[in-house]
Amino acid sequence: MFISKIQTEAPKEFKTDLQRKVYEVLNELKIPFERVDTDEVITMEDCELVDQKLNMKMVKTLFLCNRQHTEFYLFITAGDKRFNSKGFSSALDIARVSFAPEEKMLSMLGTTIGAATVFSVLLPSAANVRIIFDREVVNEEYYGCSDGTTTGYMKIKTALIVNDFMKYAGRSAKIISIPR
Repeated sequence: MFISKIQTEAPKEFKTDLQRKVYEVLNELKIPFERVDTDEVITMEDCELVDQKLNMKMVKTLFLCNRQHTEFYLFITAGDKRFNSKGFSSALDIARVSFAPEEKMLSMLGTTIGAATVFSVLLPSAANVRIIFDREVVNEEYYGCSDGTTTGYMKIKTALIVNDFMKYAGRSAKIISIPR
């Protein structure tokens, strides 16, 4: 799999409006990052090589919804942690959730499968999506994630995402603990 050398500047060309917005906001907030360009990365197994290159652990970002498709959640958990729907629902005291349909991901988050990212909160279409962080992620020094594409991945200090970025986006997040 192709992985570029580590870079600390935005790409010269953007593949999506969300990707452009991500780098504009990081620049505006003066949030430093390291990033790589890759062949398409979809699975967490694919992310292992990116983790090694950037010396961090990629988060797993799941787009979830209730049965009626009226409540949506972006759950950010450890990349190597299996999703526990019952534990997630119990921690939030909500009915069981499932994965949101792919078309909702595109229309609400502005991403495709494999590119879900916390940066989607910058889009007005994600205004009603609740952001939920797993405490394991919040406790890590670095946050590894997609830049909104399946070919761009970055490493940022977790505290800058959870505090500075979320505040800038005007969003709050709930932090939950789910056992492994």
